[in-house]
Amino acid sequence: MTQAPARRRTGRRQHDREIVALAVPAFGALVAEPLFLIADTAIVGHLGTAQLAGLGVASALLMTAVSVFVFLAYATTAAVARRVGAGDLQAAIRQGMDGIWLALLLGAAVVAVALPTAPHLVDLFGASDAAAPYAITYLRISVLGIPAMLVVLAATGVLRGLQDTRTPLYVAIAGFVANAALNAGLVYGADLGIAGSAWGTVIAQCGMAAVYLVVVLRGARKHGASLRPDAAGIRASAQAGVPLLVRTLSLRAILLIATAVAARLGDADIAAHQIILSLWSLLAFALDAIAIAGQAIIGRYLGAGDAQGARDACRRMVEWGIAVGVVLGILVVITRPAFLPLFTSDPAVQDVALPALIIVALSQPISGIVFVLDGVLMGAGDGPYLAWAMLITLAVFTPVALLVPVLGGGLTALWATMTLMMTVRMLTLWLRTRSGRWIVTGATR
Repeated sequence: MTQAPARRRTGRRQHDREIVALAVPAFGALVAEPLFLIADTAIVGHLGTAQLAGLGVASALLMTAVSVFVFLAYATTAAVARRVGAGDLQAAIRQGMDGIWLALLLGAAVVAVALPTAPHLVDLFGASDAAAPYAITYLRISVLGIPAMLVVLAATGVLRGLQDTRTPLYVAIAGFVANAALNAGLVYGADLGIAGSAWGTVIAQCGMAAVYLVVVLRGARKHGASLRPDAAGIRASAQAGVPLLVRTLSLRAILLIATAVAARLGDADIAAHQIILSLWSLLAFALDAIAIAGQAIIGRYLGAGDAQGARDACRRMVEWGIAVGVVLGILVVITRPAFLPLFTSDPAVQDVALPALIIVALSQPISGIVFVLDGVLMGAGDGPYLAWAMLITLAVFTPVALLVPVLGGGLTALWATMTLMMTVRMLTLWLRTRSGRWIVTGATR
């Protein structure tokens, strides 16, 4: 009778060690990525308002392009982790190479489209006459780094699938340092202006991609995996990524709708919304780190044919998600008096933001469950369900959000609607995990 609880405690400790070992470095890598834009903004900001405005428009376009293709990391992580669990490292790395080749093809397509259409894209985002030339310059140079950035996404997925989140952390830190140094040197030392910032970022991105390729190629040689492009494998990687692309686009649509509604509420509301959205995104990094651990761990268990291990790991990660969400919520409540003045001294904006921040704090445990279950189902390769679940969430969220300006309640009501959105996501994901239909064992789904 006493052996069963002891085994459960041992199992929980094992899961805890795995989660911490993967999630902590993943969190560091996730936080390091936005620092690229922060460094660019700080350096370009001293060139002038028009240059900074141009950077803002170009960066929005570039970040949208990269975020759309984040499925390269997610799908690759799940596929590689399954093969690791099955004990076939050669096939795992071969799968990863298919994802990297797909990244190169998609990157080349983006470059081919963006270079000639850069002026039209900048105009579409409403850049002023003063800012547009700088935005076009930055965009045309920076888009050359898109193939490298997509390779970084795919290769990061390979390493995560191999249960390695430390290497992405080291590469992200080195990339940030190189980016900051190159930007400062090229913008001011070489007097290249905003073009120098763009070239510095491209060089740093290419350096990161090169490091990842060296690591992956070394693993390929060690395990005898082929490096040649395989049409069937690339096509399979693309097919696995399509549902995750639908999921990502649906989530982006939700965030865009929320911002559009906030803009209709008034200047103070949209200003407060941007502050809260920035905090919400920062909190998401901590929760997403657990989700990344979930992708790698669940994929490995299912690849090894250990359905019970996958269930136990899922349960433990949900407990982690709730606990981290509670801690984050408490931190938001405690730090809110000091947090808001960092972004605005306008009492009207602070007054609007304060009750919405409370809603964000209260919703963090829900967010913790959502992120974890999202990662679990990604690790299981359950992309089609994730796509449908997010489309359902979008269908529920949109009419409710659009009614906020009509029914009143301001920004507080809008962020209550955002909490409704996360609750719908939690219910759809919980129903799926409870059904057990996501548990498909074997090296491939």
